[in-house]
Amino acid sequence: MSFITLTDENFEKEIQNADKPVVVDFWAEWCSPCLMLLPILEKLAAEYEDKIIFAKANLDLVPTASQKFGIDKIPTVILFKEGKPISGFVGVRPEPEIREWLEENLKNNTKKEIEKIIKEYQEYAEKNKIKLNPNKEIVERLVMGMLENEKKYGAKYCPCRRITGNREEDKGKICPCVYHKEEIERTGQCHCGLFVKGYNK
Repeated sequence: MSFITLTDENFEKEIQNADKPVVVDFWAEWCSPCLMLLPILEKLAAEYEDKIIFAKANLDLVPTASQKFGIDKIPTVILFKEGKPISGFVGVRPEPEIREWLEENLKNNTKKEIEKIIKEYQEYAEKNKIKLNPNKEIVERLVMGMLENEKKYGAKYCPCRRITGNREEDKGKICPCVYHKEEIERTGQCHCGLFVKGYNK
């Protein structure tokens, strides 16, 4: 896993256009602690390559960005999400501590994403006169399964259906799948149990 090299010319573009959180290591070649931190970050970059983008910003190449984010000590590591700095640390930290920091921030990110998707499905259910399963744990588990499928196959496929990997064949299994209305009518819930029959008011 190689780091993205940031300069003042590409800094904003790389951070703003990233589809994952970005960890930026502000460093310099003459900084001994920076060189001590580097192998730790390289190891973590390989470990988290599916979830996080790692980038290096040499102070000599990012004077504008350094000033903007108030970098006055190095190494400084900043985590950006959706183009905004949300967390960071200064100096060398041990690998387990940095891993814990990454996990905590990823967990918060996943939780927000799950809540957003649940809200979308809630609105879909109301619009279609059905209900979202009242058991929140089941709903969260199903949404997490969909997010795993999205990582693996590129779309939020129902976690309870077999995915072939053929996009044309699988497209009907993207949640809400093409089968759910008939299943709710027939059994009172869809195959996954995400949606259930609504009650007459």
